[in-house]
Amino acid sequence: MVTKKPDPKKAGTKDKKKIDKTKIVMKKMPKTGGSKIKKKKWSKGKMRDKLENQAFLDQSVYDKTVKEIGKMTLITPATVSEKFKLKVSVARHVILDMAKSNLCRIVNKSRSGLICTKPHAPSNPATV
Repeated sequence: MVTKKPDPKKAGTKDKKKIDKTKIVMKKMPKTGGSKIKKKKWSKGKMRDKLENQAFLDQSVYDKTVKEIGKMTLITPATVSEKFKLKVSVARHVILDMAKSNLCRIVNKSRSGLICTKPHAPSNPATV
């Protein structure tokens, strides 16, 4: 089996043809540059709607919230805040006030959260 050695004179002809083709293709492409290039605009991310919850309560609003909270099975400052559009700190004070007057029962109270539930129904053997 005899192999031909590449001719040193013809060695670069294929490369030149490829380079010439790429130059032609590059010339045909539209030129971009200067002020015509638009820079990438970074997205500002997703924007959340700002909540405008109440920071103060009227007596009528307070009575309404206490009445509705008494019907809830799980009472937390977050759920009260979301349902009645109150600030969480106000909701916490309302719940603690209800607990003092035995309108709800505290299940767990820690620095991280407050969990309450409905008060137990009084069990009177005379009514049964």
